[in-house]
Amino acid sequence: MKNYYVLIMAGGIGSRFWPLSRTAHPKQFIDILGTGKTLIQQTYDRFLKIVPRENIFILTNESYIDLVKEQLTDIDGSQILAEPVMRNTAPCIAYGSHKILKINPNASIVVAPSDHLIMDSEEFTRCIKKSLDAALENDCLITLGIKPSRPDTGYGYIQFNTQKIGEDFFKVKTFTEKPNIELAKTFVQSGDFLWNAGIFVWSAKNILKSYEKYLPEMNDIFKEGEMVYNTPQEQEFIQSAFSQCTNISIDYGIMEKADNVYVLPTEFGWSDLGTWASIYDQSEKDYVGNVVIPSERVIMYDSSNCMVNVSKEKLVVLQGLHDFIVVEENNTLLICPREQEQEIKQIVADVKQRFGSEFI
Repeated sequence: MKNYYVLIMAGGIGSRFWPLSRTAHPKQFIDILGTGKTLIQQTYDRFLKIVPRENIFILTNESYIDLVKEQLTDIDGSQILAEPVMRNTAPCIAYGSHKILKINPNASIVVAPSDHLIMDSEEFTRCIKKSLDAALENDCLITLGIKPSRPDTGYGYIQFNTQKIGEDFFKVKTFTEKPNIELAKTFVQSGDFLWNAGIFVWSAKNILKSYEKYLPEMNDIFKEGEMVYNTPQEQEFIQSAFSQCTNISIDYGIMEKADNVYVLPTEFGWSDLGTWASIYDQSEKDYVGNVVIPSERVIMYDSSNCMVNVSKEKLVVLQGLHDFIVVEENNTLLICPREQEQEIKQIVADVKQRFGSEFI
């Protein structure tokens, strides 16, 4: 276990969950499912079963340092890796990997989002441990694939072939970003496509070899910090490093190009909780299909299949509403048909243009 490390990515702003998720307090720091724990707390607890507490690092934005400290009270400040500017996933993973390599050259690292739902924790733990071991023993980059239950157009897909490492890790053939419905149906029917969960496992040495090959300029930027990682000078160096980085994802920068990528097909009750629809799907419903979080002061008459998330202090009465999203937070009320929730991103942009950042 001492060679196992975790990088939890917690820097996103979660604009699809506006107005509940706001730039100053995004969805990973919210108890969006009404469980009593925020998404980042659930993710952190899950990994405590796999790696020592001191081997968990949080990749986040500078403006969320206090939120991380407030919600994960037992981690040290040195375990929070703060990006001064948003530059997508490749730069922050390069930073985390170089920092961990300096601590332990034999490290095996899992990189995971902070805001996903995992229903079967035991199976998740088994899959991650198996992947961490495989990553230490083989020259490979591993991604976790989810066996698709439906042709969903909201996920990326991973195609694999019959070439394997061990019994369970299949060679990745292609990555496809969010396909249209016809293509998604073909993928699911073929049986050789999985949903891309955005969870990666590799050794520190192998991922940095891939950065050297596919993102050499970015790798050089973070390699320059070798002498300052895990010292008081680290943050000053990072300020300068991030300003030089291009905005690129790890998927596009490395995973789609590398020839040593393998996928582990998994089933552990995963959802990326990317939309109100996914929250609705995962939540307990009343007898007419309504989801109400929290439910103490909401009264509904002749209303069905609604997703309602309102502050505890408000009394909310809904009459004759069917298939709607109703969210109230931050002096903002959103009422939107469930089938039109993809418009929320545009609504957020319009609100910002008209009223500035006050409500965003």
